[in-house]
Amino acid sequence: MNREDPFDRVLGALHEVAFDAIGWPAAAALIDALCGVKSNAIVFAGGRPPHGAEVYLYEVCTHGHRREDLEQIYLNDYWHRDERVPRLRQLPDSLLVPVRDLYTEAERRTSATYNEALPRSDSQDGLQVRLDGPGGTRVIWATGNPVDAGGWSDDRIRMIERLLPHVRQCVLFRHALIEARALGESLAGLLEVTGMGVVQLDGRGRIVTANDRAVELLRRGVPMSDRDGGLHAAEPADNARLQQLLVRAVLPVGQGAAGSMLLGRPFASPRLVLHVTPVGGRLNGRRMRRVAAVVLIRDLARKPRIDEDAVASALGLTPSEGSVAAMLAGGYTLREIAAATGRREGTIRWHLKQIFAKQGVSRQADVVRLVLTVPGAAVLRR
Repeated sequence: MNREDPFDRVLGALHEVAFDAIGWPAAAALIDALCGVKSNAIVFAGGRPPHGAEVYLYEVCTHGHRREDLEQIYLNDYWHRDERVPRLRQLPDSLLVPVRDLYTEAERRTSATYNEALPRSDSQDGLQVRLDGPGGTRVIWATGNPVDAGGWSDDRIRMIERLLPHVRQCVLFRHALIEARALGESLAGLLEVTGMGVVQLDGRGRIVTANDRAVELLRRGVPMSDRDGGLHAAEPADNARLQQLLVRAVLPVGQGAAGSMLLGRPFASPRLVLHVTPVGGRLNGRRMRRVAAVVLIRDLARKPRIDEDAVASALGLTPSEGSVAAMLAGGYTLREIAAATGRREGTIRWHLKQIFAKQGVSRQADVVRLVLTVPGAAVLRR
């Protein structure tokens, strides 16, 4: 495969963005050029009706530039009344749908989102897709309008469909790094992360090195171990899927594919989420040139405990707001926070809005990042 092929360039860019978000506008520009579109937007969200959705990530790029102004306008003025949002949740995984088809004929005449917000990002005539993630999360990817009168040709649609699994895995891997406060770390720096297991593999899928948390998880032997120098799942069916995932990830540069899977039986402990992604050349410096792929291992039962008083003091929040912010950063949903504190979910949402106003942010992911920058606030549970 030609490493200069435009599709390979996009894959290489996505693999780098998975480790460091600063490259997303450049990757978005490559995607626009490859697919012949004017813009694209990515959303990562969790939660389901009737309890609502939680947006962890929302980024819009037009012509290779991040448009935070459009993001703020949409989240503040349109998201809660956008008619397509509940319909997006009901779409089958990986089904591309024209944006206009997510609105009724009457809504296309009257909808504020369709007639005001979408034209600002050149996406009224774009395509939209929902991609399933672990634990009920989902990636929503929207392309902008076609750049020319050719419209949505079969070739353009096939190219976008070919990109879907790679976009999904880029977002999932990147979010896992955000949760572990490791986004932007070098390969060597990832080995110092304590909030999740990190395993680095060579071109044969064998373990090059692993951090302390990964070693701790692998020593248990269930649901995964490091038998014979490689990663193996305890259950045969899980192991077959794991080996396929690893083989695809360590293919030569430009050919490797990222992927995720859940290990462990429901209600058993531990249950692990694995995110695997190839490593591009920019990250693979001289010291780490043997590394072909990185595996992130998250224990779903292991959430960080956050010092609520430290958070409230550092961020200028009330004790109630500090509690909400700390639990949010600890991985709890708004519904779980309400249940744990004996308060209504509407009260928790009100506290969250107060936090947004005080910190000048509009997303839960921004609150989490702020909390995790408070020195000494996070203590991981064993």
